[in-house]
Amino acid sequence: MGQSIRITAGNVTLAAELNDSPSSSAILAALPIEASGSRWGEEIYFSIPVKEKAAPDARADMTVGELAYWPPGTAFCIFFGPTPASDGDAPRAASAVNPIGHVVDDVTALTAVPDGATVRIEEA
Repeated sequence: MGQSIRITAGNVTLAAELNDSPSSSAILAALPIEASGSRWGEEIYFSIPVKEKAAPDARADMTVGELAYWPPGTAFCIFFGPTPASDGDAPRAASAVNPIGHVVDDVTALTAVPDGATVRIEEA
């Protein structure tokens, strides 16, 4: 069982859970984090003060609701639908990301969050 966190993006607040990976532990240690989120299709990502290397299980193909850490951009990623790199309805990252957890609530609410909205991650 992982650590519960709360993600607030614009006017949307979602419960999520981090897994037990090294990237998740580093992110947890840096909480709370607040940044301006960028939209890339149906993904919200933003730079965070965490520097981790690619994990052995890093991958580009994601599932709706998955959370990831993107090492090249030191970014936290929230996947809620297809991205410009997708081939179909499943999310696909720009390059390999470290899976770090998943959103527990209905992640499709993020479709209403505009580019540039403030995103805050904190322990639940």
